Amino acid sequence: MSVSPKPDDELAGTEAPFVSHLVELRDRLIRALIAVGVCFGVLALYPGPAGLYDLLAAPMVAHLPDGTKLIATNVISPILVPLKITLMAAFLIALPVVLYQVWAFVAPGLYSHEKKMVLPLVISSTLLFLVGVAFCYFIVIPGMSKFIQAFAPSAITAAPDIEQYFGFVLTLFMVFGIAFEVPIAVIVLARLGIVTIEQLKAWRGYFIVGSFIIAAVVTPPDVISQLALAIPMCILYELGIIAARVLIKHTKAPDAG
Repeated sequence: MSVSPKPDDELAGTEAPFVSHLVELRDRLIRALIAVGVCFGVLALYPGPAGLYDLLAAPMVAHLPDGTKLIATNVISPILVPLKITLMAAFLIALPVVLYQVWAFVAPGLYSHEKKMVLPLVISSTLLFLVGVAFCYFIVIPGMSKFIQAFAPSAITAAPDIEQYFGFVLTLFMVFGIAFEVPIAVIVLARLGIVTIEQLKAWRGYFIVGSFIIAAVVTPPDVISQLALAIPMCILYELGIIAARVLIKHTKAPDAG
């Protein structure tokens, strides 16, 4: 004997077979990969892998001694590293499309009040990640490079390897991009009821201490990059609390009162 769905259940009748979910997931992944591939193709034509590499290396090269360039200790590094940088840039540009595919895949299984929360979070998480990467590129890397060169002995000529530099910069991009997602984490935890706004306020001091500890662990051993990570995290935590209060108020279930 089958049990009829409740008449007020807005998801009633939207169930789909498991195979159809797999097919849709495959299609969404293909579309996301196509978006990345198209961006990669455009960037490969202009400004080209070499141009993108010069752009990425600019904050470091600007603070090296005159005439000093980055070096390649691997035979294929001059080709492989610029291609990796082009792929990274293509993914960042295509990130809104990728996240939209994720949103489109999960949206049918969400209630209307949940959809009101997810879409703004998808958009804001994309923007925050890109802001974190931009902040790292324009503020952190130049400041860190200047700091390192100021304390380097005069008998040493700094000429970093391009593979090590790319790995270093990519790590920093990920660290700052993820760190700038603090408001999203705060909002999700509060909206799911895992923590309350009052608890988030009470834990403010612990978060500040934790931010400085995390910054000391994941960033290079220089004061500039550590402060550049810890201070924005503390500010974003406060913004997350404010945003969580507003979003919770406007995304309640219809029967939540």
